[in-house]
Amino acid sequence: MILKLREAGAILLGKLAMIELAGGLGYTIPAASLTGAARNPWDTTRWTCGSSSGSGAAVAAGLVGFAIGSETWGSIICPSTFCGVSGLRPTFGRVSRHGAMALSWTLDKLGPMARSADDCGLVLQAIAGRDPKDEWSADEPLPRPVPSPAEPGRLRVGFVRAEAGTEPGVQRAYEQAIADLRAAGFTAREVTLPDLPYEAVAAVIVTSEAVAAFDELIRDGRVRRLADPDAAIAAVQARAITAADLVKAMRIRTVIQKAMADFFSQWDVLLAPGEMMTAFPADKSFAGVQWSDPVGAMGNLCGLPAIAVPCGFGRDGLPAGLSIIGGAFDEASVLGVARAYQQVTDWHRRRPPLT
Repeated sequence: MILKLREAGAILLGKLAMIELAGGLGYTIPAASLTGAARNPWDTTRWTCGSSSGSGAAVAAGLVGFAIGSETWGSIICPSTFCGVSGLRPTFGRVSRHGAMALSWTLDKLGPMARSADDCGLVLQAIAGRDPKDEWSADEPLPRPVPSPAEPGRLRVGFVRAEAGTEPGVQRAYEQAIADLRAAGFTAREVTLPDLPYEAVAAVIVTSEAVAAFDELIRDGRVRRLADPDAAIAAVQARAITAADLVKAMRIRTVIQKAMADFFSQWDVLLAPGEMMTAFPADKSFAGVQWSDPVGAMGNLCGLPAIAVPCGFGRDGLPAGLSIIGGAFDEASVLGVARAYQQVTDWHRRRPPLT
């Protein structure tokens, strides 16, 4: 991927902070990083979310034109939402992961974070494609040039209700985003996801694969040197997952993938809040926060493309985000709806205050 970016003319400005092990053993403090808690440019007392923490902060602060993030479950969508930028999670296999740290072989994805959906699409064109060094990468063609704004009458748009417990300001921003898309000509209808255990299945798979990926670090005791003091305990707990548990989770994952393939044969894109809440304090544990993300778990289990775009502000003037999810290898519809939304709103043009 880095070679492709250089061939396209990109200039490496620096390496950005991330949550240690990309959050693979779980974490409950924003400071679970070699460089401490990443500070949110909208309010430096708040966190950026993870694991692509530095990527979200650098793009929001205008330090870079775009950055690369990684996502196993939420690590592009969440920092993009908390930092008020646009972040694209490509279809699993769309972008080579060669050279990136492995966390979960069947879930890891790399994608761009930028100011706008337009910029995300441009970067995706540069980095997408088959790579023999990543046996999981796909040769599915990507539409060129960057998809133009979607024609409202051609796409079937569904949306889910915000999860119970969603911050009121986030819910208002999400409902207004749906209204804005309707005003732009889209027909958006409320839908319900198939009743399946998305989060439980994703948790078992991510945890099992992370323990395998970091086996040496756990066995030789280096896990105790991580910034999050609970990492060593989490590693022991993770080892309690049995092979039978993982096999069952993978079997249910197949059921989920078939159900969502059927879902996306009826709908082109699905709308959901980027996150239930706005950015957390950077200096406090979020262990007690009731955080629910079935749409994110579903999208990552199925390897589906999604983009988070700014859609307003919630509590304390912090960014809220809209997530747009599409069927496998249909980044064109995802980017098309995002571009259409950003043509009728200006949230992606808002900037953190200079102090």
